[in-house]
Amino acid sequence: MKNLQATTTLHNGVKMPWFGLGVFKVEEGTELVNAVKAAIKNGYRSIDTAAIYGNEEGVGKGIKEGLQEAGISREELFVTSKVWNADLGYESTLAAFETSLAKLDLEYLDLYLIHWPVEGKYKDAWRALETLYKEGRIKAIGVSNFQIHHLEDLMKDAEVKPMINQVEYHPRLTQKEVQAFCKENGIQLEAWSPLMQGQLLDNETLQEIASKYNKSVAQIILRWDLQNGVVTIPKSTKEHRIIENADVFDFELTNEDMKLIDGLNQNHRVGPDPDNFDF
Repeated sequence: MKNLQATTTLHNGVKMPWFGLGVFKVEEGTELVNAVKAAIKNGYRSIDTAAIYGNEEGVGKGIKEGLQEAGISREELFVTSKVWNADLGYESTLAAFETSLAKLDLEYLDLYLIHWPVEGKYKDAWRALETLYKEGRIKAIGVSNFQIHHLEDLMKDAEVKPMINQVEYHPRLTQKEVQAFCKENGIQLEAWSPLMQGQLLDNETLQEIASKYNKSVAQIILRWDLQNGVVTIPKSTKEHRIIENADVFDFELTNEDMKLIDGLNQNHRVGPDPDNFDF
């Protein structure tokens, strides 16, 4: 992990950047377009969105402008979107994919995820993802917010094993069991809400570690993600923050500091519980 373009190789051989930009809760408009463009211009090679965010068109516009400004090709960028709960089902997932692709104005997606493990629905949706994957419309397929039992259930009938599991992951929710299971099965773990929506920035332990390395608390957490072998996609709309978040490739946390951060775990979620959500 030497720089922002560093990649992990998924179990199907596709390379995915360790670090990317998330756009959760960023509304359509100039701010969004500029954030995506700024990320690409400043070396980011991975952009993560979802149908439910309602911002795929702006993301697509930002991608187009960003590629142009950075002078790179579409193939050098890794773009992720997700199918929403209401669209889970074989035909409906295929249709949702076409809608997302059209809004993003892209020929293909690098990664497409099932957003939540809706009981009785995610297996049909997975079959649709497998179809799209086999057709070459998606380079990699995966899931989001799946616990171990969801993954086991999915893999019983799956022809293609998920390449990614994107979960809430931060120092207060280290998900060690899920991570170990994913590792055993060759599934790459990815973090959403890595900064716990800003709730960890005044944590004393993290502040002490940050001052030791002359880094921000956010940079310490994002570095901890990477050293734990977890892909991370922090969200920001401000260019200086987008640049600052990614400035994590010039230092390494000691094993002792990694353990200190691990020790902050309280199994505390800021998002919904994957075993108990009603949407």
